[in-house]
Amino acid sequence: MAGKVVIEASAKHTATLIFLHGLGDTGHGWASTLAEIRPAYVKLICPTAPVMPVTLNAGFRMPSWFDLRSLSLTEPEDEAGIKSAAKNVHLLIEEEEKAGIPSNRIVLGGFSQGGALALYSAFEYKKQLGGVVALSCWLPLRQLFPIAALGNKETRILQCHGDSDPVVPLHWGQESYKMMKTFAPNSNFKTYMGLSHSSSTEELSDIADFMKEIMPSL
Repeated sequence: MAGKVVIEASAKHTATLIFLHGLGDTGHGWASTLAEIRPAYVKLICPTAPVMPVTLNAGFRMPSWFDLRSLSLTEPEDEAGIKSAAKNVHLLIEEEEKAGIPSNRIVLGGFSQGGALALYSAFEYKKQLGGVVALSCWLPLRQLFPIAALGNKETRILQCHGDSDPVVPLHWGQESYKMMKTFAPNSNFKTYMGLSHSSSTEELSDIADFMKEIMPSL
């Protein structure tokens, strides 16, 4: 990873949110927005993806968690890159655990490509997480599931998607949700009318409520 933005809890630190940005962005892209809605006892970590050539963008180099080869659910994916990126996410989780935050007080989240990695990383992590927030995204390497799910099949997952998303179509999120629901029954999918490939006040409010529900103050 190319660094990270860390915003410490403003009260006693008892929980952590690790949030992964979308393609071409950095950890700064979401840090200030999420800092405004997270509970005071939550530490926020927004890492920045490494810079690499992205096939979808004609090999142009940009921050990317793994290579994106197309915007199609049927095309081959960067399996090695996704698995490698998930291991790095797991290291971030383990760092928080070593600092005294139990895994079930750590939420993993992300937007677009980052949301896809958050979902995959959660299912590949054997310890129970506090929850997953997956925005405008999809479950990568779907053909490997449910067999690939090593953990967090009972963890609460909030998927959010705009019905006017021109980048990651709504049906991508819906298809992932339907598939995940077969082995991760505590998944929930919310659709936002008129929302494109971005966030909204309503969505952020739902995320804030979700955070308080799954990780209440101790």
